[in-house]
Amino acid sequence: MDTLYIVMPAYNEESNIERVIDAWYPVLSGKSENSRLVVADSGSHDKTHMILKQISEKYPKLEILEDTMKEHGPKVIALYKYAVDRGADYIFQTDSDGQTDPGEFAAFWNGRKNKNAIIGVRPVRGDGYVRGLVEKILCLILRLYFGVRIRDANAPFRLMKAEILKKYLHHMPSDYNLPNAMLTVYFVYFNESVEFREITFRARQGGVNSINIRKIMQIGWKALHDFWGFKKDINKVYTEKTKNNE
Repeated sequence: MDTLYIVMPAYNEESNIERVIDAWYPVLSGKSENSRLVVADSGSHDKTHMILKQISEKYPKLEILEDTMKEHGPKVIALYKYAVDRGADYIFQTDSDGQTDPGEFAAFWNGRKNKNAIIGVRPVRGDGYVRGLVEKILCLILRLYFGVRIRDANAPFRLMKAEILKKYLHHMPSDYNLPNAMLTVYFVYFNESVEFREITFRARQGGVNSINIRKIMQIGWKALHDFWGFKKDINKVYTEKTKNNE
């Protein structure tokens, strides 16, 4: 059977984390015995880590990464590397705030053989109009920079073949803030057989989002500079592929 790694970054999610793990852990049923649910919790100031330690006693396939950076993006990158290095066949990323629905995972899993990546699209966002607008602006900028049409670049509901993730993961600096968005760009730009599928995206089920609008703006300004570097990298990869095919 295929080995699945479900990976989640966490930061100050004491009001959500146990409920989220309870909901997602059963998804491992029917997968390889080597499958895992891995949570990266580093830097939390509340009881998130203590709760994870407690519930790991009843969930033997739950693993906790404690030595990552505090920010969301670097945690996602660390989780991806962890899963790839441990022999996952498929890697599924979601967040630990309860906004995504485990009941929608099966459709992604059932389609895994036909696509290299299946990525969620949030047509309705329970976290508010402003965040939805930010995502639309991001997709527009990505289209202008890279010439790719993407409906939702940064959705935290994505199933990827490990081999295709590994192919592009090394292009992400370990401290990069928007790895999902840029991985989506690489997948689409290089025609890696990606499907976009609509998902439910609820309001936070508890707690306060650590990434506020001010922080989003700061990340956005830095991203504009970073995109130029990624554009040069993509052009380099494209040139190398063209030469190899000649």
